[in-house]
Amino acid sequence: MHLSDFDYQLPTHLIAQRPAEPRDSSRLMVMQRDIIEHKKFRDLKDYLDRGDILILNDSKVLPARIFGKKVTGGKVEVLLVTKEDESTWECLIKGKNIKENTRLFFGDNELVGKIMERIEGGRYRIEFEAQKDLGEILKRIGKMPTPPYIKELLLDQDRYQTVYGKENGSIAAPTAGLHFTEDFLAQLREKGVVITPLTLHVSVGTFLPVKVKYIREHKMEPELFEIDNKTAKTINSAREDKKKIIAVGTTTLKALESACDDNGRISETKGESDLFIYPGYEFKFKLDGLLTNFHLPKSTLIMLVSAFAGKDTILDSYNVAIEHSYRFYSFGDAMLILK
Repeated sequence: MHLSDFDYQLPTHLIAQRPAEPRDSSRLMVMQRDIIEHKKFRDLKDYLDRGDILILNDSKVLPARIFGKKVTGGKVEVLLVTKEDESTWECLIKGKNIKENTRLFFGDNELVGKIMERIEGGRYRIEFEAQKDLGEILKRIGKMPTPPYIKELLLDQDRYQTVYGKENGSIAAPTAGLHFTEDFLAQLREKGVVITPLTLHVSVGTFLPVKVKYIREHKMEPELFEIDNKTAKTINSAREDKKKIIAVGTTTLKALESACDDNGRISETKGESDLFIYPGYEFKFKLDGLLTNFHLPKSTLIMLVSAFAGKDTILDSYNVAIEHSYRFYSFGDAMLILK
């Protein structure tokens, strides 16, 4: 299967530059058995019944983009990618004359990094020294690593977080969850919908383009995920009771597949997943629906939703979305795909 099979043309004015306000006022395309309905996100509750399950990814985005300088005064931009231990990270660096043993200074020198070595994928291993807890320093000096197609300045950094985010670790938001408000979640619970979390920390792979001609040659970045025993039991019980199970986001679907056995049951799991899902993939866990945003052409995410719903079906639905002026990508509108 070729990379070009997942291409489509999107007018640039449909790339959402800011989130909907309020969050749940975004639009919702509902697709079920080739029937497309145009709704508001709040209408999601009409497709859920008492006892149905919504599975959320509760990962929070780190303000992982930090700006600093070298001893010489040269400016650098660092993106923290993967935590190796309490002081060492794999990072991407923008700047001139980046060399090993260079010291980098951030904030009012409250955070100092030393470039230890260049590693695979054009990354660098940096060892940090912090006057205080690194997480607290990042809250003050770090910026949200919003995707490069978002050109407008994000004034409220919390708008690139879900309202239910709990576990720090992502460098990109699980964007399907950005549409939920606390009030709307309360309405769903009042209706009897069961809402249960898992965690998958979104890695830099979200930003990296697929560069191979044949997609099977693409290698996914490993991502940390965790499903606890309570969530596993909740999901398995819902399946036994024949309740609908809806995954909120491609990251949630990936975590479920990574934790599923050959009998279609979810187990308590903690580890890394480099699962690459594209058309032809045989799903072990049988979801009843996937709530997701509209994804970039030629991306691993559009490949995943194409595996779930069918490539032609997805590309046809994207053309419909363009005709109806839906907003695309991270801050854009949502799609509910029902089996």
